[in-house]
Amino acid sequence: MPRAIWKGAISFGLVHIPVSLVSATSSQGVDFDWLDKRSMDPVGYKRVNKATGKEVTKDNIVKGVAYEKGRYVILSEDEIRSAHPKSTQTIEIIAFVASDQIPLQNIDTPYFLAPDKRGGKVYALLRETLKKTRKVALANVVLHTKQHLAALMPLESALVLVMLRWPAEVRGLDELELGSDVTKPTLAKGELDMAKRLVEDMSADWQPDEYRDSFQDKIMALVAKKAKAGKIEDVESSEGVDERKSADVIDLTELLKRSLAGKSPAKKPAAKKPRKAS
Repeated sequence: MPRAIWKGAISFGLVHIPVSLVSATSSQGVDFDWLDKRSMDPVGYKRVNKATGKEVTKDNIVKGVAYEKGRYVILSEDEIRSAHPKSTQTIEIIAFVASDQIPLQNIDTPYFLAPDKRGGKVYALLRETLKKTRKVALANVVLHTKQHLAALMPLESALVLVMLRWPAEVRGLDELELGSDVTKPTLAKGELDMAKRLVEDMSADWQPDEYRDSFQDKIMALVAKKAKAGKIEDVESSEGVDERKSADVIDLTELLKRSLAGKSPAKKPAAKKPRKAS
């Protein structure tokens, strides 16, 4: 199993299910690094003043938020830290909703959840309950000091945690300014029949191995060809490795019966203050 990037627990009612979070995707794009052609040294980004073009030292950089055009409010590091949500190592379920009620445009990044310690049985119970009720669990979770809205849903024998975009981040369809020829079209039966027949003729089963990034394949084939011909430059790298720490979570599955007996209602999501446009 890939390395867990976060460890915590799913929490609903009085029940805690210890889990590990594992990325469900991997970046497959081509990563082009900048090199100095004279020395083959890596070229990095500089902190540059956009008005003067001169480099700015770290000590002279402050963080500001645009309040009005050309006017900024400066915030200290302490003020920014105080606004960060508290990391609880918990995926806190706040409600259960029908799986078809979450708009596609709100869906962001998927992660796999694996049961940790002795949470396997309750993990399976939650998965099967979601399947039978055709519900997904809306939850709050804090990753790397950032709060996320997420959807917990079953996938075959596992649970998946899908990060959702906050509603304030998603634009409404009204911004497209669609005309009546789109919203209330006049379509002839013959046109619909032909379009339907074309869809049926082109229908196929989902075969993920058949779809590949042709640009990446061509670039990596070219890299392999040039490397085989000895056209390789040595570049020194001094990148460090970050180690992530996770908190231990107590297995509280013995509280399942008490939670069900108490019929603890799902917590209502707190009203979110509208964000000021930047």
